[in-house]
Amino acid sequence: MEARRRSNKVADDAVKASDALPLPLYLTNAFFLTLFFSVVYFLLIRWREKIRNSTPLHVVTLSEISAIVTFVASFIYLLGFFGIGFVQSVIIPRAPVEDDEDDIIDFDQLMVKEDTRSTPCAAAPKLDDLKIASPRPVSKKSEIVDTVKLEGADEEIVKSVVEGKIPSYALESKLGDCLRAAAIRREALQRVTGKSLDGLPLEGFNYESILGQCCEMPVGYVQIPVGIAGPLLLDGMEYSVPMATTEGCLVASTNRGCKAIAASGGATSSLYRDSMTRAPVVRFATAKRAAQLKLFLEDPLNFETISLVFNSSSRFAKLQNIKCAIAGKNLYIRFSCSTGDAMGMNMISKGVQNVLDFLNAEFPDMDVIGISGNYCSDKKPAAVNWIEGRGKSVVCEAIITGDIVTKVLKTNVASLVELNMLKNLTGSAVAGALGGFNAHASNIVSAVYIATGQDPAQNIESSHCITMMEAVNDGKDLHVSVTMPSIEVGTVGGGTQLTSQSACLNLLGVKGANKEAPGANARQLATIVAGSVLAGELSLMSAIAAGQLVKSHMKYNRSNKDVAS
Repeated sequence: MEARRRSNKVADDAVKASDALPLPLYLTNAFFLTLFFSVVYFLLIRWREKIRNSTPLHVVTLSEISAIVTFVASFIYLLGFFGIGFVQSVIIPRAPVEDDEDDIIDFDQLMVKEDTRSTPCAAAPKLDDLKIASPRPVSKKSEIVDTVKLEGADEEIVKSVVEGKIPSYALESKLGDCLRAAAIRREALQRVTGKSLDGLPLEGFNYESILGQCCEMPVGYVQIPVGIAGPLLLDGMEYSVPMATTEGCLVASTNRGCKAIAASGGATSSLYRDSMTRAPVVRFATAKRAAQLKLFLEDPLNFETISLVFNSSSRFAKLQNIKCAIAGKNLYIRFSCSTGDAMGMNMISKGVQNVLDFLNAEFPDMDVIGISGNYCSDKKPAAVNWIEGRGKSVVCEAIITGDIVTKVLKTNVASLVELNMLKNLTGSAVAGALGGFNAHASNIVSAVYIATGQDPAQNIESSHCITMMEAVNDGKDLHVSVTMPSIEVGTVGGGTQLTSQSACLNLLGVKGANKEAPGANARQLATIVAGSVLAGELSLMSAIAAGQLVKSHMKYNRSNKDVAS
């Protein structure tokens, strides 16, 4: 009986109306579109002739009757296809997946089958419930043709992903369940690679929050511990600074620097520039034409017009200046603008595109090679960022009293000043450093960036920093400062909206957009980053001057666990 029922089901599925029209969909559509407009044109011509000849419109010939019937038929097809989408299922058969001659399974039906789990969509089911936690042999005879349960549906989807019949990237849109899609993708990956992902967490993460904006094709998430350094006393306010890192001693060292700063009366910061940049590259037939555009863009008389075009892309985008660099027939145009509380790459890119479209009218021979020509420069070390700045430019300073240097930092002022000159200044110059005149600014920048949802790759230019130390008050106290020209941060957009990162921003009091003063939250976050770097520089330099660096790392940054296995 079971075999007969399955045989009848296959037989029923095998005979379809679509078999009568085995045409590709685009050919079918082209045919009916051509037919529709042809008969419409024919009927309009005949109608006009009847009006001219005073012939009654209801008197029709055989050819006109045929045209009317064809018109109605083609109209019904087009209305059905573009209106309710049933024609594809009638004209184009779903590509079935054959396990063997007897079993045919429609995977599209499996994927849209109702999720029968008792837990809500956002809850994280156990892999045991999904029945895909561990690979199982793929049998030649499918056991789920007649009664397809959720577990069986997921198993078949995994098999189809492994076989390349369902693209991995389409699972979220097909299933409508991001967690389920991640679990299926994860299992398919394990089967294809033969490598286990045990230890990479899957449950406990809201995958809907990253859909289409933060990460594609997720199979889990990585856990990074978050420590708190502080309080950092900066500009009269105290901040508990979240730092996401796996490096031992980093949070503890920064915390010691915060303690020294607070005990000495706190640090002060000044944000002296706020401008994100984007630099497209355009090309002309001659270098003379490239030079003409350069002069046009840098002419103050044209700036107001270009600003209006640029600023129309966003209510927060405000064009500040344009600087050009020419290389033969190629022109690199560096736009700088404010971006509110957003880091602003998408915002400025829209404004730049508006300007390029506008310039095409004035310079029709301009060939836009790329929206970014690396003169920006984003996520790469570049002298232009070190000199001109990018994002927020901040200088932060503090005076550390002599007794705090001795009691908290365990060293003395003279040793710190000498070490800074020979290490951060002279040593970096010998190495040919570009913006790297510091001890470890990138350590603190990276940790704060990851914790607060910034783009970690922008740590490259954001860590440009020069650390200065000088003895003051007759050599008794220490003046320390960090100057950072390219801190690229935002408090809206990107990873800042994720739950964990949003919590860290909330801890600092800079979550989201500032309604009263747009851009104030992002600027405040930049000063906090600079203040944290100041604390980290002060503590590490003191550890090196006191000979404590190796001892502390051997104690706190080495695992005692046996990892041989």
